[in-house]
Amino acid sequence: MTMKPFIGLLGCALLAAVPAFAQAPATEVPQLVTRNGRHALMVDGAPFLVLAGQVHNSSNYAAALPQVWPTLDRIHANTIEIPVAWQQVEPVEGQFDFSFVQTLLDQARAHDKRVVLLWFGTWKNTGPAYTPDWVKLDNRRFPRMKAKDGSDHYVHTPHGRATLEADKRAFVRLMTYLRDRDPQNTVILVQPQNEVGSYRSPRDYSAEANRLFAQPVPAALAKRLGKPVGTWSVLFGAQADRAFNTWYTARYVDEIAAAGKAVKPLPMFVNAALAGPSNVPDPTGVASGGPQQDVLDIWKAAAPAIDFAGPDIYDRASGNVVQYLDKYARADNALMVPEIGNAREFARFFYETVGRGGIGFSPFGMDDTGYSNYPLGAKTLDAETLDAFALPYGVFSGMMRDWARIAFERPTWGAAKPDDGAEVRTTMGDWKVSAGWGEWQFGEKAWTWLKSEKPAWADAPVGGIAVAQLSADQFLVTGDHVRVRFEDAKGAKNAILLRVEEGHFAEGRWVTDRVWNGDQTDYGINIIDRPTLLRVTMGHYR
Repeated sequence: MTMKPFIGLLGCALLAAVPAFAQAPATEVPQLVTRNGRHALMVDGAPFLVLAGQVHNSSNYAAALPQVWPTLDRIHANTIEIPVAWQQVEPVEGQFDFSFVQTLLDQARAHDKRVVLLWFGTWKNTGPAYTPDWVKLDNRRFPRMKAKDGSDHYVHTPHGRATLEADKRAFVRLMTYLRDRDPQNTVILVQPQNEVGSYRSPRDYSAEANRLFAQPVPAALAKRLGKPVGTWSVLFGAQADRAFNTWYTARYVDEIAAAGKAVKPLPMFVNAALAGPSNVPDPTGVASGGPQQDVLDIWKAAAPAIDFAGPDIYDRASGNVVQYLDKYARADNALMVPEIGNAREFARFFYETVGRGGIGFSPFGMDDTGYSNYPLGAKTLDAETLDAFALPYGVFSGMMRDWARIAFERPTWGAAKPDDGAEVRTTMGDWKVSAGWGEWQFGEKAWTWLKSEKPAWADAPVGGIAVAQLSADQFLVTGDHVRVRFEDAKGAKNAILLRVEEGHFAEGRWVTDRVWNGDQTDYGINIIDRPTLLRVTMGHYR
């Protein structure tokens, strides 16, 4: 990273007093690059892995920031995800206040953090809570959706042109401020809106919406889906109302994103309040209009200015999380988890994410303001909980650019300990890789001749592995609370574990610190409760 190291509270005060444009020369604007189905977030011209923490919704004020930075430092985060609210920057129509944005930029630079800005505008968790008061109170100018019975729904309609123009104007002013005051690109990603859609009513049933619903599906969408042009009801059946709302919501967000990119072309993404991982949801029971996994193709057709969609994961079941990650890790959609629960068991899914080539990960609610969104997340951010995220972040913070570069060029795999503790396997080239759980570093848990007890963490929902294939026979391996084994994929008996090196990266080059052998490799490769990075070389004797 190119930002200045931490300089203390006095340094923060001095830095805040200096115009942002005087702090550093302009750098290359971040961009999302896709090649051969793999993705890289390019920051300062090189791949960057987002190790983030998202603050609580109301921590987007200067008074709360002192409770944010220590928590992010504690887990080795390199990025903060934080809201900027429409009500915050335009409390009076046409009068803009970006003082918090400037404070955030100054302090993020002082604390050596990049920023992912979350624009809370027309939608935040589907609702209008973060719109300015002058928007909330004027239902004629800024209309809400109509329910089937003609009553007002709580969500602003995506067919409201005045709402769209007002939101877009404020967002463009924000992006203009970033263009002028953030030439060093402290902000690397922007999320225009948050968890868009509507609950309890799958679409707007106003006269205008009904008129549009009666028209044929847009040709661009029909082409994307490989369907003939027809009505919404004919093409989508029971999901017609939801598909219609998805298209127009995505078009609304796309227009805002495109206008912002015209000022400063930062990568932009949307996040999804999820449906069940494998079912087609009840249109009234899901955030209709949002980028859930089963409607991603509608979003791709409707919102070309959006670079990717990400899942907000609060499902604690490991099998469900794996399904979500698989469905968002697409050749046309970079995988990033912009929100995941901050309870201890969610940390293991970092490995699943980066193993699928993910560009970023962010537990939600990572600050010390005293708020807890339990049962979605942790009851408290105690040491055990923070350590669960600090373990993987600690390893990857020292090689985040190296891993991001390797993952853009080479095959990767990751696994989290499943809820049932079963061994997880994959095949990478000529080698079968397995991950086991709940074992000490020495010996086998199946032994009966030597008495031992299970590790204290054996039944806990912790543990994961990430592997990158560097060449045909060489792998980069890290993880925690895991036993890793490599075997010849065809069962050859002359396969051997040739060399296991513990080390680190320095200026993009591997440096060996020591070689593991004997007890450290006779019972698999065991990584327990401390950050460890290994380069493993396999071979065959003749």
